[in-house]
Amino acid sequence: MNPAYRPYHPKWHRDRMPIFWWLGQAAYVKFIVRELTSLAVGYAALLLLAEVWALDRGAAAHARFLRFLAAPPVVAFHVVVCAALLFHTVTWLNLAPKALVVRLGGKRLPDGAVVAGHYLLWLLASGVIVWWLRGGL
Repeated sequence: MNPAYRPYHPKWHRDRMPIFWWLGQAAYVKFIVRELTSLAVGYAALLLLAEVWALDRGAAAHARFLRFLAAPPVVAFHVVVCAALLFHTVTWLNLAPKALVVRLGGKRLPDGAVVAGHYLLWLLASGVIVWWLRGGL
């Protein structure tokens, strides 16, 4: 062993990447936007918790919370949040065939059938929730 030996480690050459490299292709933009819509999902969950908290504090607190939600800037913001949530949901459901392979009788179910099943269940669950909220139970 030579105590003076130092292994040679060349520096790796890496081209500089601009911060907005993902704007170059529509698929990358869609992916980034979909990931950013996760913030809308988190916001919706926090909003639901805030309403439960307002309900727990009494009728007056809940009425103040509903007045806040009825303010035009808040309504406009929630329209944008709703659009983000719909985009997130649609892109999530369209990813289902890539994550879930269904086989019936040894044959793979077509991707369109898997997506259609997910949309059908989404609409069914939404319909049941609307029916329940309108006093169906």
